[in-house]
Amino acid sequence: MSTNQLPQAAAAPASGGGAPDARQLRAILITVSIALMAVIASVSGLNVAQTHMAVEFGASQNTVLWIINIYTLALAALLLPLGAIGDRLGRKPMLITGLIIFGAASVLAGLAPSAGVMIAARVAAGISAAMIMPITLAVITSTFPEEERGKAIGVWTGVAGGGGILGMFLSALLVDVADWRWLFVLPVVLVVVALAMTLKSVPNSHERFTHSFDTIGALVSTIAVIGLIFVLQEGPERGWTAPITLISLAVGVVAAIAFVAWELHRRDASLLDVRLFRERGLASGSLTLLVVFGVQAGIAVVLFPFFQAVLGWSGLLSTVAMMPMAVMMMMTSGLAPKMAAKIGARSTMTVGVALATLGLALMALFVSVDGGYLSILAGMLAMGIGMGLSMTPSTEAITSSLPRAKQGVASALNDVTREFGTALGVAMLGALLANGYRSAIDGKLDGIPNGAADTAREGIANAIEVAPTTGSHTQDLIHAAQQSFVDGWQQSMWVGAAVMAALLLYVALRGPKNTAPLPSDAEAAPETGAAENVAAR
Repeated sequence: MSTNQLPQAAAAPASGGGAPDARQLRAILITVSIALMAVIASVSGLNVAQTHMAVEFGASQNTVLWIINIYTLALAALLLPLGAIGDRLGRKPMLITGLIIFGAASVLAGLAPSAGVMIAARVAAGISAAMIMPITLAVITSTFPEEERGKAIGVWTGVAGGGGILGMFLSALLVDVADWRWLFVLPVVLVVVALAMTLKSVPNSHERFTHSFDTIGALVSTIAVIGLIFVLQEGPERGWTAPITLISLAVGVVAAIAFVAWELHRRDASLLDVRLFRERGLASGSLTLLVVFGVQAGIAVVLFPFFQAVLGWSGLLSTVAMMPMAVMMMMTSGLAPKMAAKIGARSTMTVGVALATLGLALMALFVSVDGGYLSILAGMLAMGIGMGLSMTPSTEAITSSLPRAKQGVASALNDVTREFGTALGVAMLGALLANGYRSAIDGKLDGIPNGAADTAREGIANAIEVAPTTGSHTQDLIHAAQQSFVDGWQQSMWVGAAVMAALLLYVALRGPKNTAPLPSDAEAAPETGAAENVAAR
């Protein structure tokens, strides 16, 4: 290394000295997986308790949605800044602090006497989750040796992908057998276990930087993420042309542009070197996670009303019905590194995206009211396998594209991409389903009283609820609503399949050539030359 390429950041040695052995690595992986599970389970867990919260707090549907969404908003907004701070201050102290705050916030939420206290607790939980989530992956990438890193990332990816469904199942079970407030017992237990194991097993590491923290970049990135996520969360409820939606969109877009401009200007001391997106691995990995997580979240929006309103299943049984897809996703996430080692990361991602596309097409082709669960099972299994194969190499492509000193930022970027994809998928596929349903049911309401017909147009749940008031038309309205939902399902699935097909073409042509970790000399390279150091990849 030449004298003008002295490193700007160097990893402080892990506590305890020496490289961890196999037993220690296993303990570290279990620890960060449990911590990640606590965060992921809290994203979707409260969805099963919406009606309970509305009744107990006397809250409107909009307030209930804020209780659920404010957690994701705070989490996504602070991932990049807190990931970067973790790189500087130490990953173990950041993880411990995050777990303590998260546990306390979960206890407060479980005991909350009002919607206002609940929202405050969820904000605190979201902030602490942003401290935990990027650190869990950064611990893996900075601790595991190259030959074990892919397997560990596969486990992490499986938990991140399937943990939401597993968390929702456990939450639904707690609601059914106990009380909705017991939902918070799960994250508290996970946090206590993760905290004890972190103190015992996780080594500390941090980077020494010669430049100051990019405070302006952190603030602008936070504003950009809040603005854009707010639009995706609130647009369907408030209307896409509502003043607050348009203002939020404008703020988010302007802040995103300002962030890119600032990071290009700051260069050597940037929060995130945006020039690295010219590199295949970072660009294709980020885009793949954005689309795959978007489709996964959108499918959940479609599947649950199908199970509950079309098939008439309970919330718990509906969650159980999602488990085959989650199990396949988690299993293949662990197998993906072996497959990538044999046929290459790009080929593995291509196969995964192709299978996910096939799964969407199968669900669009064969879903029917009479066919029930079996009409979509094959598509769900193909989706689960495809997502598992594509997510692990995508995650490794992102983390290996940034130097060791920026692994907290790399992990945060990976997580932000997932959160954006989730919000985008829910908004897009949810809107397509709603529009398709309304268009289909309009031609099936002949003879239905006007008031009941107007209610039925609002959604399938509304139609099922109002159907008994229509007398002899009850069964006709229920059947019309169910068939219209399936029609809307097919429309949203075909659009999702088209988006996945476009991603398939991109990955096949522009996917990463390999996702091996950076060599040691590149890890120590200065951030000023980061783009050039990875360009060969």
